[in-house]
Amino acid sequence: MTGRLWAAAVLAVLALSAGPAQAQSGGSETIEGPASVTDGDSIEIDGRRIRLYGIDAPEFEQSCRTAAGRVWRCGQEAAAALAGKIGSAPVTCQVRGNDGRAVAVCRQGGADLNAWLVQQGLALAYRYFSTDYLPEEENARRARRGLWQGAFVKPWNWRRGKRL
Repeated sequence: MTGRLWAAAVLAVLALSAGPAQAQSGGSETIEGPASVTDGDSIEIDGRRIRLYGIDAPEFEQSCRTAAGRVWRCGQEAAAALAGKIGSAPVTCQVRGNDGRAVAVCRQGGADLNAWLVQQGLALAYRYFSTDYLPEEENARRARRGLWQGAFVKPWNWRRGKRL
């Protein structure tokens, strides 16, 4: 094998084996690639767990009630909606911190996925960590979308054992 052919083969192998891009730019890390949803506010890109910054969605096992009293699996619905929104298109996440996993604002085609979940009423602004998504939460509440259509326990209280 000639030197040029060997170099081309090595570059081809490296290109094929490369996972999603992970780069440092301007002091903050970017994680990019196809994403899988693990719950309503968490995704995984190439085995790297990512928590969506500034929001809190119902836990996967969590149930909520409609105004008519019908129980619905709001945690599962939040995860399914996020998975449907993402589909197979790549996601770009700008890391803002770490809690054992990357905590990031994630976008797809420029659209803020964190904001989208709150706008749909499928997640709340996580005020303890950020007030970035309060306007989206207020709009969802006024429109009675998602969680706001009936009764629910805030996810942070549900994790502490509070139930409907």
